[in-house]
Amino acid sequence: MSKIIDAVSIVITCGAEIFFIQRHYHLKAFPGYCAFPGGKVEAGDDSLFIQHPLTMGIDPKLFGAIIREGHEELGINLGLETLNGNVENIDYLGLAVTPDFNPFRFATHFYRFNLKKKCDFIVDRNEAFLAKWMSASELLNLYANGLILAVPPVIKIIEDLGRDPYIKTIPNLNFSYDKDNHVPYIESLRSIRQLMPLSNTLPPATRTNAFLIGDDGPKIIVDPSPKDSEEYRKFKNTIALFGLDKILLSHHHPDHHESSNVLARELNVPMMMSRDTHGRLSKKYPCYFDGIKIEFVKEGDVVTKWLGRNVVVYEVPGHDEGQVALASEDMSWFIAGDLFQGVGTVVIGDDEGNMTKYFQTLSKVISLKPKVIFPSHGIGLGGTLILENTLAHRKVREQEVLAFHKAGKTEDEMLNAIYAEVDKKIWPYARKTIQKHLEKLKAEGLIA
Repeated sequence: MSKIIDAVSIVITCGAEIFFIQRHYHLKAFPGYCAFPGGKVEAGDDSLFIQHPLTMGIDPKLFGAIIREGHEELGINLGLETLNGNVENIDYLGLAVTPDFNPFRFATHFYRFNLKKKCDFIVDRNEAFLAKWMSASELLNLYANGLILAVPPVIKIIEDLGRDPYIKTIPNLNFSYDKDNHVPYIESLRSIRQLMPLSNTLPPATRTNAFLIGDDGPKIIVDPSPKDSEEYRKFKNTIALFGLDKILLSHHHPDHHESSNVLARELNVPMMMSRDTHGRLSKKYPCYFDGIKIEFVKEGDVVTKWLGRNVVVYEVPGHDEGQVALASEDMSWFIAGDLFQGVGTVVIGDDEGNMTKYFQTLSKVISLKPKVIFPSHGIGLGGTLILENTLAHRKVREQEVLAFHKAGKTEDEMLNAIYAEVDKKIWPYARKTIQKHLEKLKAEGLIA
């Protein structure tokens, strides 16, 4: 069980307007997300508590964290604003605890400070690249058009404040779902439903995302791969909430297709994939696609619609020769599959892996500049910094492999030197990646 860390989120309002920020892309937690200022509670925060009729009953450490975070992120002191009479009311809107399937968990306390007049904020641009006042209806319109990324509690707060700007408390901020009959799913970007069944994937990941898209065209599920019959039952129940027309496989690895053929037969829907993926699965499992209609996809194909925009196929080899990705035509989002990992690291190995193509694919997607990228394992992220960092890391690793090779080191010696602090259960996959670096270096004439 992950440790739960206390945090605060400051919902600042003035009349019907809300002050919101868009988190900077370089932040580790929720980069690019629309959010409210705030952060985790730190030791000594209680010393910043103030005595005032509006603060009665508020946990001193939580109020102190609000004061500190407000000063650090916004350049204001909400304690002084309270003492000076500019705060109409302080409301404890509610508590949201990060779901237990997330490796990093927070108990976030949402406090609303309703101001009589707007403050002059000095926003920390290392925390937020966008900060402004907007009405709840304007924010909801941005979300409805797929223009902002936000966690479920933030969306619910905006919705409820839109209905009643003076609401005192907002119930049910916690993420919840019927654990006995459904798999968890979120919609951090409008009409991109991210289902998260447990799967037989590589640790530390335990789930493979299955994306349900197509609100203005065929409903397509990407990579359904529940780990067993019980998880399959829950997964199928969850899909039934929305309907399904087609299944798309991003590539042939087991944690992206297990039970997908069973689902296709039971629901009588076609399966979509690249010819390479079809060939690899057919060779490994000769009867896998019996009785299923197959639709092959390639670069540039339009497979459905999302909020009125075309959803386009991109070929993204490297991790797997036949891997394909989906993106909106305006690059509002890009479902990147296993090009990067939100949890763990990408393996490049076996005959389907090619380090040269992996480098090229990362560069290609970076150049497309999608606003949001979704991995197969982990949550969606704003911007392409994670891809840039992944490519930079691979280049550093390649230089290490090159130096070790020139020094006459064996693969075993490289493995021990480079991955000394990595769980040895992962070493077989790390070895494959080293081998692919060596193949690339040899193909480029840098080693014999």
